Amino acid sequence: MSTFLKQFFTWWNGNQLNFRFHLWRHTEKVGEDEFGNIYYQGGKDSEGRPRRYVVYSEISEPSLIPAGWHGWMHHKTDVAPPSAEYRPREWQKPHRPNLTGTPSAYRPKGSLFNTGERPRVTGDYDAWSPGE
Repeated sequence: MSTFLKQFFTWWNGNQLNFRFHLWRHTEKVGEDEFGNIYYQGGKDSEGRPRRYVVYSEISEPSLIPAGWHGWMHHKTDVAPPSAEYRPREWQKPHRPNLTGTPSAYRPKGSLFNTGERPRVTGDYDAWSPGE
């Protein structure tokens, strides 16, 4: 019963039942990526282009869409990655998830969360002190 209520009322726990019904009636499955996300296409948007949808395998997190599928979702290309014509560019790197808020997040030199001591001020810049 809990799963049914989550699917009926919340979008962040996966797709809702009415969206599943819409996908079943009006779209066709285009493919699936290595993370288990499923991609659909059907209908037309206001510009006459086909509407494209993604159903996330776990949480609704757009950073979980790989580069090839991102280009297809945003109409940068009409060739979806599972087709034979799709070839990733040599400069495309493998997908990495968004690491913000995790211990593996990027922390630049001088960040308050970075370990170690911040570098001292050098050059012609003097740090402001409230008493001066």
